[in-house]
Amino acid sequence: MAVSDRELAELTHLKTPQKLDPFKGVKKLPLEEYFTSGHRTCQGCESALVMKLMVKAAGPRTIVLGSTGCMYVANTTYYSTPWVVPWMHTQLGSSGSAALGASAAVRALIRKKKIKDEPINIIAFCGDGGGADMGVSGISATLTHPEYNCLILMYDNESYANTDIQLSGSTPYGAHTTFSPPGTKKRIMHHRWKKNFAAMMAAGHPTCRFVSTVCMSYPVLAMNAVRRALSIGGPTFIHSLDPCPKGWDYDPMLSHELGEIAVETGIWPLWQVEDGKLALIGKTRDIADNRFKRRPVRDYLLKQGRFAHFTDDDIDYFQAKVDETWKKWVVPGVIPIAKEVDNDAPPV
Repeated sequence: MAVSDRELAELTHLKTPQKLDPFKGVKKLPLEEYFTSGHRTCQGCESALVMKLMVKAAGPRTIVLGSTGCMYVANTTYYSTPWVVPWMHTQLGSSGSAALGASAAVRALIRKKKIKDEPINIIAFCGDGGGADMGVSGISATLTHPEYNCLILMYDNESYANTDIQLSGSTPYGAHTTFSPPGTKKRIMHHRWKKNFAAMMAAGHPTCRFVSTVCMSYPVLAMNAVRRALSIGGPTFIHSLDPCPKGWDYDPMLSHELGEIAVETGIWPLWQVEDGKLALIGKTRDIADNRFKRRPVRDYLLKQGRFAHFTDDDIDYFQAKVDETWKKWVVPGVIPIAKEVDNDAPPV
């Protein structure tokens, strides 16, 4: 059925997202909190910080949808929740479809004049198990629908942490999990390299206008990524690295530091692809421009008990793999946006 000019204009109006300007620094952040006390996350949980700053960046006119995982169980005790904004639990692996459905529902309610005609942010979050493993199809499908405004944020603690630290597609090479315990006969039980999920979304969904990696150890960068994702229009995706004291086996006081070291070693590069254009951001840009020398991965690995069984050879192998990604690709691990290797260039 043909759509009239009036209906087309109305649909275009309903597509308009909220205008959210970037923050200029920590002192410019709002004081209001929309994820408050009352959650029951582990001490030092970076994923809780992601929730807090994610919704602070989005503001009060936001609907949050959370699929099963750490951030569902810890944030929904009986008759209690830290969420100040509307929040809904969705099934494990359904963050993509939940985001799309909620966005369509809000548009329908506005069109039928059931709710006020105003931009409303739709954010669906998922863990790496529910996103990079079980939720791939739903997230991918949502990113192919440019007419709906929504953000999918994957908080990545590199395991199925809610169900006792099982191996996920985001678990780093060699890490000790309940599914990959080192033994006397076989020290390394997990031989796969971490799935580069944000890059998969960027390379495989050309109509998705914004994809970014973040780490809340760099909070203003991360919050501005959230605000850009919600402002640009259409479905967007953010992949956040979240240090996990329980799963990674370290003192909770080191959470912030480990996020910084992950970026400084080049293990977790910070970048964004907006309208098909790649930009390295923060410390990652400094590394690429030779303004900051990449730290050795040893500094990162040896602070975590999940790598305590590593020998020097294991660490050297891990370092070589990280070096390889920096020499071969603009976005490490993504062949479709590769650059030619300059073999004469000095090492970063």
